[in-house]
Amino acid sequence: MWTKLLFGRGELSIEVPDDAAILQPRDVPATDDEERAVKEALRRPIGTPGLRRMVGAADTVAIVISDITRPTPNHKLVPWILEELAHVPPENFTIINGTGTHRDQTREEFVGMLGADVADRVKVINHHCQEPSELTKVGRSAFDCDVYLNKAYVEADFRIVTGFIEPHFFAGFSGGCKGIMPGIAGLETIMTFHDARMIGHPLATWGNLDGNPLQEMAREVNLMCKPEFLLNVTLNGKKEITGVFAGELFEAHARGCEFTREHAMARCASRFDVVVTSNSGYPLDQNLYQAVKGMSAAMKIVKRGGTILCVSECSDGVPDHGNYAKILQMADTPAQLLAMIEAPGFRMLDQWQVQKQAVVQSWADVFVHSTLPDETVRRAMLTPVADPSAALRELKAKYGEAMSVAVLPQGPLTIPFVDEA
Repeated sequence: MWTKLLFGRGELSIEVPDDAAILQPRDVPATDDEERAVKEALRRPIGTPGLRRMVGAADTVAIVISDITRPTPNHKLVPWILEELAHVPPENFTIINGTGTHRDQTREEFVGMLGADVADRVKVINHHCQEPSELTKVGRSAFDCDVYLNKAYVEADFRIVTGFIEPHFFAGFSGGCKGIMPGIAGLETIMTFHDARMIGHPLATWGNLDGNPLQEMAREVNLMCKPEFLLNVTLNGKKEITGVFAGELFEAHARGCEFTREHAMARCASRFDVVVTSNSGYPLDQNLYQAVKGMSAAMKIVKRGGTILCVSECSDGVPDHGNYAKILQMADTPAQLLAMIEAPGFRMLDQWQVQKQAVVQSWADVFVHSTLPDETVRRAMLTPVADPSAALRELKAKYGEAMSVAVLPQGPLTIPFVDEA
């Protein structure tokens, strides 16, 4: 049979065995009126007064948004926030693009992310985690590092964080505290948040908040300079808003995570020989670095020694910023990469993504269908695939006619798991 996976801004059709298991979040329709749903949440939030009542006309306001690698509908949320706070002059706002360690967005990208009207009227800045003059120390973490946050955020009279809640491969869920930590944190703080011990912790995994050290550190950092208001949304496969969670940071985010968990979990009776996954399409599948998330989701249900076939457009390349590609060249096998990263004293930007990838590759073979040159994929220790349908047919020679196959059309938007008990 033929099935479709999210790929870039569209879909990719592939042929899979008729008995393949198709696993994806339970279909949730978009809200009847997205604008009304968001404004209702701003006026009747969870655990706080209405947003308009909390902000004075003379207040300076920082709005933290997620960067271009996330499908947060900032072009809707930010204008609706500004309308709700129309009593505050435009010059009092600063929109901070929470890049974490990612690249800056361009003026044209900001127009696409926020709309021309917002980009023209309101100050919009990229967060720079390695620029000391743009950071402020707010405390010392119990995880043994100083905590630096974006200076414009810290100095604002009122702080708002927006975001999108989805399953996350080591933080459990995105959104909430992650908008601030690591979104607008300093590099020293981010490196501790992503060190080998944190990433390798058994509770740092999909859909889990309890005992997750990354969530614990994110919560600790947020409490040092807490945003007064959260606006998070959930989306379906069409990137339509399905739920709105606004108000007090922790309570509103917890409600959103429960909503996401309820719809994203996919139980399997056993593991599969082959798992085909997308990386949930644009914008998450812009580069190979982000594609590790789709691979990690597939690992949850593939047999040891099995095969993962990841479909990710990678229109933005590997990417060419950071150390992801460089680290991949520092060893000859995934096992060697893991040993190197986990060794005392090793510390490099992007090591966390390589660590997660190496864990996946130590468990299963990983094939990648993308728009990248084959040699680029091979340099990442991955196997390039031109035709996913043909690759599946060829894998029958390895696994036999009874080859078991699962498909994750929406990739890491699904939390697949095996009830191995």
